[in-house]
Amino acid sequence: MTATDPHRAIEAIFRIESARLVAGLTRIVRDVGLAEELMQDAHLAALERWPREGVPDNPGAWLMSTAKHRAIDLLRRSKLHQRKEDQLTREIEEQLEQAAPKLATVDALDDQIGDDLLRLMFIACHPLLSTEARLALTLRLLGGLTTDEIARAFLVPEPTVAQRIVRAKRTLSEAHVPFEVPSAGELAERLASVLQVVYLIFNEGYTATAGDDWLRPALCEDALRLGRVLAGLMPREAEVHGLVALMELQASRLRARVGPGGEPVLLLDQNRAQWDYLLIGRGLAALERADKLGSVRGPYTLQAAIAACHARARAPDQTDWPMIAALYAELAERAPSPIVQLNRAVALAMAFGPQAGLDLVDTLADEPALQSYHLLPSVRGDLLGKLGRGAEARAEFERAAALTRNVRERELLLQRAAAAVPH
Repeated sequence: MTATDPHRAIEAIFRIESARLVAGLTRIVRDVGLAEELMQDAHLAALERWPREGVPDNPGAWLMSTAKHRAIDLLRRSKLHQRKEDQLTREIEEQLEQAAPKLATVDALDDQIGDDLLRLMFIACHPLLSTEARLALTLRLLGGLTTDEIARAFLVPEPTVAQRIVRAKRTLSEAHVPFEVPSAGELAERLASVLQVVYLIFNEGYTATAGDDWLRPALCEDALRLGRVLAGLMPREAEVHGLVALMELQASRLRARVGPGGEPVLLLDQNRAQWDYLLIGRGLAALERADKLGSVRGPYTLQAAIAACHARARAPDQTDWPMIAALYAELAERAPSPIVQLNRAVALAMAFGPQAGLDLVDTLADEPALQSYHLLPSVRGDLLGKLGRGAEARAEFERAAALTRNVRERELLLQRAAAAVPH
């Protein structure tokens, strides 16, 4: 074993255990920021002791116990709010005494770890926070990513991410956000926020908005892990399974979405033998669970049903485009959006000819939300090209290339522009 092996093992364990640790500690100290500090202290203790003493049989329990002892030390040293601190100190000491006989196998305080993780998800995705803050805090607390990793994932300066996380923790602390799953009356709104953040993380990995890479698979993996955890914690929520189904099905195409040089490969050009049929099977099973639980399909379940149509087609010409167009029409009613309509236009073109798609696209030309959206001219250019209007198609592809911030996508769009008009 080399000198670096213990440290690699510690980092791997810490990445796996960090969300559990913050969740359990937040339940005790009622402060996300303090809980994360305690977790980092336990991490440093592990880095110091485990290379000498070896990794414990139950590293998660060791880290939790170390963090709780550190919490007691902090509370004893502080002179503020002494009555509250004495109460918390007694509570933690009692819990540690009760848990001591079981630490070799499982920390007794982690019996509620599922509930703790669920509460932490709802805290990290609290409506008080901006979408950017929710993304950063979710990846920090539940994804186990460092501030630098989050900054690189979203191509923003590290100090910007650090500020978002600090402000998010301060906002939650000052608002005295309770460490609890929302009441039934608030659950729908809050769950929607959690699902949105998880899917935003997945989408950034699936099609990067900017930078040199078309994909960021690590972000897809983080989002999938969060979605699977959420599905395990909320097994009766149809849309949770719908989101998991959607991500599993889309993730099944990741290997086929890039060529040997990292260039984008569009859906109809992909080698479907490269699709991951294990993930497809998982996605279809999750979609079936969502359909059994929900009397009416929600937006994520509808999108998963669309992805399932692609997954079931072993060749492009076997795709059920009329069904996809119908599903997009239903999605447009359930969750109205010009982007949904743009996707519906693509499906209509595939099912009923390019003019049918172009007619719908042209109704979207003045939509404010699409004015800087590169896929609007990209789709229009594709449809114009299929109708033999090459010069117009070229102009649209060039406009799309000017709008995108992703280098790989810009190269693809310029290639399509060059190919639109025969030389």
